[in-house]
Amino acid sequence: METAKPNEPTTSRSLVLDLLFIGLALSLPFGLATARSIFRDGDVSWQIAAGQWILQHGRIPTTDPFSYTAFGHRWVAMEWLAQIIYGGAFTIDGYAGLATVVAAAVITLFALLYFYLQRRTSPIALTVTLLMAAFVLGPFILARPHVLAWPLLASWTILMLRAEEAGRPPPLWATLLLVVWTNLHASFPLAIFIEAAIAFDALATTRWSTIRAWLVFGLASVGALMLNANGVAGLLQPFETSSLAMLPFIAEWHASSTASTPYFYAVLIIGIGALLYFGTRVPIGRLALLLVMMGLAFLHVRHQSFFIIVAACVVPPLLGGRPQAASVPRWLLAGALPLLAYRAIVPVVPPEGPANPRGLIAAIPADLRNRPVLNEYTFGGPLILAGIRPYIDGRGELYGDAFVINYMDIGDGDMRAFGEAVRRYDIRWTMLSRSQDKLIKSIEASGEWRRVYADKFGVIDVRQPAQAARSSS
Repeated sequence: METAKPNEPTTSRSLVLDLLFIGLALSLPFGLATARSIFRDGDVSWQIAAGQWILQHGRIPTTDPFSYTAFGHRWVAMEWLAQIIYGGAFTIDGYAGLATVVAAAVITLFALLYFYLQRRTSPIALTVTLLMAAFVLGPFILARPHVLAWPLLASWTILMLRAEEAGRPPPLWATLLLVVWTNLHASFPLAIFIEAAIAFDALATTRWSTIRAWLVFGLASVGALMLNANGVAGLLQPFETSSLAMLPFIAEWHASSTASTPYFYAVLIIGIGALLYFGTRVPIGRLALLLVMMGLAFLHVRHQSFFIIVAACVVPPLLGGRPQAASVPRWLLAGALPLLAYRAIVPVVPPEGPANPRGLIAAIPADLRNRPVLNEYTFGGPLILAGIRPYIDGRGELYGDAFVINYMDIGDGDMRAFGEAVRRYDIRWTMLSRSQDKLIKSIEASGEWRRVYADKFGVIDVRQPAQAARSSS
């Protein structure tokens, strides 16, 4: 008994850390990533279809193969690698395969944060950080490419911070992360800014040889980003997309507000309060990084997830506290395998809704499936996955500002714009959502369109044969 007593505190502490890891780095992200809500975005469907197209044809598309309004137009498939992953997972295992991929990505993210922060901050700060990250990330966990980029964002930020701690630049092999990132998701420009901000802190007081080594690493990083399968177009596409006039019409590009994302503001207040309470000094480079990332998060909702991941890496080590010396054994990561196996084996059926309008698609008359349709924006992805060419889908940059803004006018009930679109494209049927009730009522009141199906998510109307003949002539 006497020899066991000195080991009891260490054993208890190790058990607590193990349980903390299982709960916060495995169970919590697994639960968030396997909810059926990860399929609530219509873009999930066209991302799957794009991946399947690439796998089938053995190349990345350079023109649109899916719609009838933009068919053959130049399309930069800048997230082709993520599309292959999702398309392949769906082909092999359906929606369960998608959920498994998302769960693996989110678990990897939380494990990275846990192992990095464990030796750099107190268990309380670590727990609060992961919980705050979960609150902010929850609404953004979707079967879309940005989730696959999250572990790369965390890994890159952690590598930069560890290099700054060690007083030397990161190893050159780290730039391989950028080769993957630049072909996976359009957020890759953040990598250079993160590197520059942390390098500024590292170079504040150092020797010329170290500065030169960081410069070499910086040039290698830029070179890695240029290894983009879409070439220069792939590098420029994120900037072209962010400058589109249509962005205010797209929910993820809306400005942040307390009404739409209250958890983000609550977490932000808690984080700023902790920094002020502890009188934390934030190095200039990291302060600039946090302020710019926060500004992007205020500007566009979609950037909240990137901000919280970077902040989770940067802020907790600055707060001080007593880190735990004991390390959670890496073999505990094997606990993720049965969770992921369970997710892959058990079938998943996404909830029916605007992103998965199964009833509407099943009700489409067979003779209309190859005819031009005017569809609601969100329905575009599901139509593509069902093998039906849409009028529009979530690839706003493909269609361009003028087309999307005109479509929004049509959706708001502009019958003149609707009539022009019908004549130009010989539209034979519509699949509109209940939110477009004004347009639905107007076309049905005209006597030229007949309702053939309706449910709580949308309505299908068909153009009368006599009217179709007049328009064709």
